[in-house]
Amino acid sequence: MRLNKFLASYGVCSRREADKLIIQGEVTVNGMPGEMGQSVSEEDIVEVRGKQVLTKKEPVVLAYHKPAGVTCSEKDAHAEKLITDMIDYPVRLTYAGRLDKDSTGLILMTNDGDLINAMMKGSHRHEKEYIVTVKREITPAFLASMAGGVYLKNLHIKTRKCRIKQLDGNTFSIILTQGVNKQIKRMCRACGNTVSSIKRIRIMNILLGGLAENEWREIEGEEKRRLYELSGQKSLHAGIDRKTE
Repeated sequence: MRLNKFLASYGVCSRREADKLIIQGEVTVNGMPGEMGQSVSEEDIVEVRGKQVLTKKEPVVLAYHKPAGVTCSEKDAHAEKLITDMIDYPVRLTYAGRLDKDSTGLILMTNDGDLINAMMKGSHRHEKEYIVTVKREITPAFLASMAGGVYLKNLHIKTRKCRIKQLDGNTFSIILTQGVNKQIKRMCRACGNTVSSIKRIRIMNILLGGLAENEWREIEGEEKRRLYELSGQKSLHAGIDRKTE
């Protein structure tokens, strides 16, 4: 397959981003600079910024506790810390979904581009759970407005109904099923409050649990199988089979 499709298939980045990496000379094939439109196979050694893209049949999925100050990006000249540089793992991984730079909590890292694409489909209504602290005291009216869906004037959309529960005077948990950019911050602002902190504690069936900041763990076994099922893929090996056809 073409080099840009190869990189996208193994979860490195999108095809468009792959083209940029190739043009910038950050991709090599068998030790030589990669070229636009170049054909590669699983027998070739493809590296991005010196890290090999491994085509192992079993996809890798990690749960990572992102600290504040880490940017969810493959490349950002203005970022002090990129999430792709935070995990020392022999397989090149990228993030499935984002968190703002100042937010903390669970992010899934994987080399399976099909899993990433499946997780990003808003029609699947995948659950993501957050613990949020706001500056003003929470009121029943605030909770009702958030739960019923909030009209975001700048985006001309109304958010989906969600589950929300007050934990203390200024803290609540919220479960969302869509991925609008800065959604929680926008919702709180529209309801007359301001976010102090956001921590994601769950993505579908994957829990942050006791992971300390900047720690990660491998998702394996039944937990991994269930993740693939919830993401909309028929089985754990659905994406793998497509890659090896």
